[in-house]
Amino acid sequence: MDISTFYALFSATCFTLLGLWWNVLQLNSNWIGVADERRAVGGVYLTFLLPALMGLFAQVGGAETPNIWRVSFIAVAVVGCVSTLRLLRVLRSGGDEQPRAKYVATLAIYVLVAIIGAAPEVASPLDIKPIQAEAILLILLVLVGHGLVWDFMVRRPPGGAHVRGSDE
Repeated sequence: MDISTFYALFSATCFTLLGLWWNVLQLNSNWIGVADERRAVGGVYLTFLLPALMGLFAQVGGAETPNIWRVSFIAVAVVGCVSTLRLLRVLRSGGDEQPRAKYVATLAIYVLVAIIGAAPEVASPLDIKPIQAEAILLILLVLVGHGLVWDFMVRRPPGGAHVRGSDE
């Protein structure tokens, strides 16, 4: 598949997932009424919004103007890192390890996105183009986002009460 086509489909898919997340929030509006839950809801929102934005920038920059996607990926990854670190600080006080582990994975992916954007040569041992390595990382970011949505839907009833032992 052409990388530009991939990023076009990827961005559209991420924006669709973002819209679906809004629908979930409308059905579970109590999550927004609890400050810590609202922050976590925003974290899930960003796991779909930020990759969608990076996909759009990749389409604009493409192979012809790599500095556009590289600079934008670094900037967006920094936003993702800062917001994820803020969430981890909030979640540190909670006893639920699973969502925290997913946010740590999210942070690691954002760091890797920024590293490849800043030093694209680190992708060369993989024998792929840097923009392809970024695509793989963005796919992983959306995968983690799905895990976070699962946590909300199964393990966090509306209103912020966490359900222990319901990860089956």
